[in-house]
Amino acid sequence: MSSLMTNASAMTALQTLNATNKNMAEVQNRISTGYRVSTASDNAAYWSIATTMRSDNLALSAVEDALGLGAATVDVMYTAMESTVDVVDEIKAKLVAARQPGVDRAKIQSDITELQGQLQTVADSSVFNGENWLSVDSSDAAYNATKTIVGSFTRSGGSISIDTIAVDITATELFDAADQSGILDKTLTNGNTVDTIDISALTDSAADLTSLEGMIADVDEALGDITDAATLLGSVKKRVDLQKDFVTALTDAIDRGVGQLVDADMNQESTRLQALQVQQQLGIQALSIANSNSQNILSLFR
Repeated sequence: MSSLMTNASAMTALQTLNATNKNMAEVQNRISTGYRVSTASDNAAYWSIATTMRSDNLALSAVEDALGLGAATVDVMYTAMESTVDVVDEIKAKLVAARQPGVDRAKIQSDITELQGQLQTVADSSVFNGENWLSVDSSDAAYNATKTIVGSFTRSGGSISIDTIAVDITATELFDAADQSGILDKTLTNGNTVDTIDISALTDSAADLTSLEGMIADVDEALGDITDAATLLGSVKKRVDLQKDFVTALTDAIDRGVGQLVDADMNQESTRLQALQVQQQLGIQALSIANSNSQNILSLFR
């Protein structure tokens, strides 16, 4: 039945055109934003997961920065410890040279005194970001024997946790202003301390030579402790570097995972856009044809 008041064909064509326009707007939004899921209305579950993981990734980026800071701190301490090893080696060599009868020990002591001053300088200047693990004051209210480096950020269910890498600096302290318990200012086995050894008054008497040999043994003992401390710092440095590499890889993996959930496939969207453009043109044409039916009714009355 031909009706002037109700054009069913035009109504159908208009509904089809509106649906095509709606789909085209959706595709154009995906192409412009690059996301298949850009709002919660697109896919509430995927949007929620992606938002949470992006937040966690920002936290991991902060962890990566903290690891970089920790790595730099450990590197400064390790470099200073290596320099300390060299200086203590020199002191040991001077003491061995002083064991030779007839040498001028006062002149050798002047060299040792300068080396002792260098040890203090190295320890005091080993500061990074306000941290010094080599020259400390354990009586200070802010003193903490355990230093921590933020190592990771994890989420399990609805709870989060921050893991740290702990370093016991009592094993790396060279000087402790509070109780002289550092490697270089503590009393060693034979009653000597590396930073106060003085051979200027020693003679070639048997007792003095025995004392000198005790000094050599004590310096060698301190050297062993310094080597252990350097080994500890080296191990921590290696662990921090490995963790930093892992966090970087983990961050990239999370980015890829989020992308799988919410990123738009541009190849697919471009193909769909072209198809919708054709559908839109055909829909406009169909609506135009349907609207012309009214003109055909008019011709019946001529």
